[in-house]
Amino acid sequence: MSRQLNAGAGGCSRGFGSVSAIVSSGGRSSCTSLSRGRSRHCVFGSRSLYNLGGIKSISNSMIGGGWRLSGGFGGGFGTSGGAGGFGGGGLFGGGIGGGRSSPGFPICPPGGIQEVTINQNLLVPLNLEIDPEIQKVRVQEREQIKTLNNKFASFIDKVRFLEQQNKVLETKWNLLQQQPTTNAGNNLEPAFEAYIGSLRKHLDSLVGERGRQDSELKNMQDLVEDLKHKYVKKALGRVHVLHGLRDLDAAYMKKVEMEAKVAAMTDEINFLRALYETELAQIQRQISDTSVILSMDNNRALDLDGIIAEVKAHYEDMANRSRAEANSMYQGKFQELQVTAGKHDNDLKNSKLEISELTRLIHRLQADLENVKKQFAFFFSLQCAKLQSAVAETEERGELTLKDAREKLVELEMALQKAKEETARLLRDYQELLNIKLALDIEIATYKTLLEGEECRMSGECASAVNICNLYSPPPDHYSAQDRVGNSFLVVITGLGSNDA
Repeated sequence: MSRQLNAGAGGCSRGFGSVSAIVSSGGRSSCTSLSRGRSRHCVFGSRSLYNLGGIKSISNSMIGGGWRLSGGFGGGFGTSGGAGGFGGGGLFGGGIGGGRSSPGFPICPPGGIQEVTINQNLLVPLNLEIDPEIQKVRVQEREQIKTLNNKFASFIDKVRFLEQQNKVLETKWNLLQQQPTTNAGNNLEPAFEAYIGSLRKHLDSLVGERGRQDSELKNMQDLVEDLKHKYVKKALGRVHVLHGLRDLDAAYMKKVEMEAKVAAMTDEINFLRALYETELAQIQRQISDTSVILSMDNNRALDLDGIIAEVKAHYEDMANRSRAEANSMYQGKFQELQVTAGKHDNDLKNSKLEISELTRLIHRLQADLENVKKQFAFFFSLQCAKLQSAVAETEERGELTLKDAREKLVELEMALQKAKEETARLLRDYQELLNIKLALDIEIATYKTLLEGEECRMSGECASAVNICNLYSPPPDHYSAQDRVGNSFLVVITGLGSNDA
């Protein structure tokens, strides 16, 4: 949004008029007006409008000349909330101190309305390349300078203290040199000798203590070595015990199998014995119950007694042979069974002996295994206790380290937040200073231009029109809180002149 005001300063001989205004982005509306003074002599009128920091009110001042022939000076100061028109109405109506406003639009100058020119350099945004590390570096340099100053002061104090001590020691040394030393030397020798003797006794006691400690250390090392060897032997014995247990399991299975075989062989022997006895009894009954039935022919003259004796002898011979064969057969089988039973009895006795030996070996190995387990449990409990204490200590140190790191992190974050806030504050201050500097530069340029225009007007070389361009910045909604200070309402005066009409 832009506004253009065209006004001229007039008077009987010379007139002068000027306007300057600076309005920041905090105000939505702006007001500019141009006063015209008319006098027979020199007249000067000005207005300066400022609206910084978002303040809605605008101060307005005016100094106007009077209508006195010899020249006069009168003025007034006040405020107004309205906007000036194009000659139809001023901020103060007819002006203050003899000023006036003409109705309607002013008369167009002879050269016509001049073109409004805008200085593009003023529209270019400021490139503020501010390094955020500069403030930190400066703070660090100040802290280092303070530290070095403190160290230097402490060094100076130490030097002074040492100089005082040196003077005190020199004074004491001079006093001691001035005193006679004959009796003192004789008196000090026994004291030194007694002190040296006590030190020698203490040294001898320390040497003896050292020898005793060395012997105890050697004994402890030997004990540790013995325990290590015993532990290794117990571990190897445990391995052998495990292998022996495996062999024992195999022997026990073999024993069970042999006992089963012995029981089966015993049952078989008893069965065969009963069978052979039954068969022998049956054969004996058959032999005793055998009856021979002969048919006798009485018509023949036969020697019956011889025949009977022959038959009897024959059958007795057959019975004897059968009995002898049965007895020999049963005796052979019985002897074989006895030999087999003897062998089995011997095997059974050997197996029982082996079982008893293995049982004793199992008990002994079990006792050794229990001892090894107890020792291993003892050493394992010691190692576990040491490891648990080490783990607890490590966890405690880790927790302390973590807590310290968290505290340092919180402190660093707070310091970083403070540094950010300080940097933002410094940037805002810097921006405000730049804005003030820009406003002052614009004022200086404006007054310079006015003075040059006055000189031109007095020389009659410049035009009589004054073109004012008001540049309105965007609404404050487009800027952040830090950037609102930097936006300003600029007034550019492109031309000045005189109007004697």
